[in-house]
Amino acid sequence: MSARRRDTRRDRLSKPLLRRGLGVHYDPEAFGKFSEGIARLLGTGRYLAAQTVLVIVWIGFNIAAVALRFDKYPFILLNLAFSTQAAYAAPLILLAQNRQAERDKIQLENDRAVNTRTQADTEYLAREMASIRIQLSDVVTTEDLADAIDRVTHAIERLELRLSALVPLGVSGAPGALGALGALAGSGPTGVSGPARPSGTPGTSGTSGDGSAGP
Repeated sequence: MSARRRDTRRDRLSKPLLRRGLGVHYDPEAFGKFSEGIARLLGTGRYLAAQTVLVIVWIGFNIAAVALRFDKYPFILLNLAFSTQAAYAAPLILLAQNRQAERDKIQLENDRAVNTRTQADTEYLAREMASIRIQLSDVVTTEDLADAIDRVTHAIERLELRLSALVPLGVSGAPGALGALGALAGSGPTGVSGPARPSGTPGTSGTSGDGSAGP
């Protein structure tokens, strides 16, 4: 018996004690939704109009119907009804506001998390774009190719003009760059030579004064 008592005491000490409530259990979520519904109803113009009509009918009936009146002036029953309504409406409205504040807090935390992720993604994309621009800065574009082709074309045109100025008449009487190239090819390895003079003409370096060829 003593061993059993010790075991039961040990079990009691190892387990936490449960709080004993009054036995009233309710669903907080359902009650919160009910309070929000009451708060929405009390905050509408329809409820205000209905309450105004009720007050007018209440006062008019208790003034006009003397034999059937149930709330004499100063309408103590009506004031008691409004006091009871205010006593219950205020806590319900506060409960609805607290639930809305909790939802707003959760939504704010979610917005902060989303903004943090968005900022991180934006910074990552900015770094990637910067790296892509750095890599593309050394790549030749179509504009660069067009400029290079234009420069080569102008250089060829200037070369043709210079060749045509040096040799106005080319091979077979064809003017232009082809004739100049032909003349350059026929001049030998020493360069471009002038027009050939006939031997024996006066004034040449290879003849003497009497017309005989020098040694």
